[in-house]
Amino acid sequence: MRRYLTLLIGLFLVMTAFKADQHKTTIFMIGDSTMANKSLDGGNPERGWGQMLPGFLSEEIVVDNHAVNGRSSKSFIDEGRWDKVLSLIRPGDYVFIQFGHNDEKPKADRHTDPGSTFDDNLRKFVNETRAKGGKPVLFNSIIRRNFGAANDANAVQAAVKQDDAFYVNPDAKRDPSAAAEPAAVEGMKLIDTHGAYLESPRNVARELNVPFVDMNKITHDLVEGMGPEDSKALFMWVAPNTVPAIPKGREDNTHLNVHGGRVIAGLTIDEIAKAVPELAPYVRHYDYVVAKDGSGDFFTVQEAIDAVPDFRKNRTTILVRPGEYKEKIVIPETKRNIALIGQEGTVLTYDDHARTLNSFGEEKGTSGSSSCYIYGPDFYAENITFDNSAGPVGQAVACFVSGDRAHFKNCRFLGNQDTLYTYGKQSRQYYENCYIEGTVDFIFGSSTAVFDGCRIHSKRDGYLTAPSTPQGAPYGYVFYDCSITADPGVNKVYLSRPWRPYAQAVFINCLMDRHITPEGWHNWGKAENEKTVTYAEYGSRGAGANKAKRASFGKQLKNTKDYEISKVLGGEDGWNPKAGN
Repeated sequence: MRRYLTLLIGLFLVMTAFKADQHKTTIFMIGDSTMANKSLDGGNPERGWGQMLPGFLSEEIVVDNHAVNGRSSKSFIDEGRWDKVLSLIRPGDYVFIQFGHNDEKPKADRHTDPGSTFDDNLRKFVNETRAKGGKPVLFNSIIRRNFGAANDANAVQAAVKQDDAFYVNPDAKRDPSAAAEPAAVEGMKLIDTHGAYLESPRNVARELNVPFVDMNKITHDLVEGMGPEDSKALFMWVAPNTVPAIPKGREDNTHLNVHGGRVIAGLTIDEIAKAVPELAPYVRHYDYVVAKDGSGDFFTVQEAIDAVPDFRKNRTTILVRPGEYKEKIVIPETKRNIALIGQEGTVLTYDDHARTLNSFGEEKGTSGSSSCYIYGPDFYAENITFDNSAGPVGQAVACFVSGDRAHFKNCRFLGNQDTLYTYGKQSRQYYENCYIEGTVDFIFGSSTAVFDGCRIHSKRDGYLTAPSTPQGAPYGYVFYDCSITADPGVNKVYLSRPWRPYAQAVFINCLMDRHITPEGWHNWGKAENEKTVTYAEYGSRGAGANKAKRASFGKQLKNTKDYEISKVLGGEDGWNPKAGN
């Protein structure tokens, strides 16, 4: 037995080490300020397009952005930055290479010549990436927003000078309030400022059979199509006294703001998918991205929700990138068809509880304690953790769901007492492969709700559910193929007790651990409830499935024909989330 246990432990350690060592495909980005990650200090709105790229890729792909303000292909190599990236590349990784803005400048520490030293540096990046088993992709420079009437050499020089005004010394801290020198009298056509530096990446890509993305064309078509005035919305045109980081304001035609970074990254990722088809399956497009690291449109979930047009008929998709978002979230009834998509480590949390005082000194109560309120219909959430971090202090709701046709997939609901409040009497809710934990009555309320393939976990003795199903409602709670589990030491948990008469809870083909009491059902101390409730099981199994000792007011179903998901949730509109409609 001891030998067998040792083998199991050894196998576990090996599998754990293997999992920890698993390498995700990484995109390394090398380039200049138009690609680089930017500081968020003082509300700085500047972004590189590479900073925004993670919001367009699934979690299977990691973006590691090494682009730096003011760098050329030469200075990136000379400063040892390329050696650092090269040491990190593993077989199957990608290196996105974009230089040119600074190579064309006359400073000796940065300047290279197209067709000569610039091309040589690009070849170096390509060949050394391939030697490590990586996959290089070449990009040319994005345009400068340099509108003019003709291809005026003076206008070109002015635009380059303006660009350099923000990055005179690549190693020095940039003065974000530096005044920009106007490039030229603006016309309706963009004047190119890069010349042959645009062709070097294209030529090297052709020569070495490397994927090439024409960023200049992408951004030229976008900016010129928007015109001289509207295109300012993409760049760092900041009015004085509007952003703490830039008190004097700024008129910058080279560097992108949040909106510009997102728009250009979105256009670029589609071209990347064409040039590198094996990356296409990982491309994602969302209407909005929320990210604490500045790679999204917003820093908070509520900001994204507020931005959704009222009564929009089409689905609005919102990606919430990893992080803990401590905010009290409200999705009002006017914000319909919202989808919140989380990545691994996305947690929406708050710490109110029933006895928390509001601004009038009154207790918030159970309903007021929720971390997240969902009133809008047709809400969808995937890979989101809804958390109430107040602890074991009484009622503290993690998620309050009132809107009709709410669908949660692979979500977690964390709390103690009253974790998940299925509030709406006319609300239908579908929980698919979710995890829900708590102590007492931690799934409760009036809604019709289906829990399909979920794990329902008790943290101490108590009650799983407290339905308040309205009289006359055809269904209340239905659990399909769920696992009913508990912490060690928990040994007395009831499946349900009726918060109101006529409560309904049905468990179908569920696996129940031994913490479920033999009687299963509780009447909340009111014998009259036994006459009105609908408490039933079918196919329960496990140590907690005790058909012979169940309370007399519960029943065993002979079949499940009346409890198909399409029938439970169908209503008058035929809603069936399991079938995708």
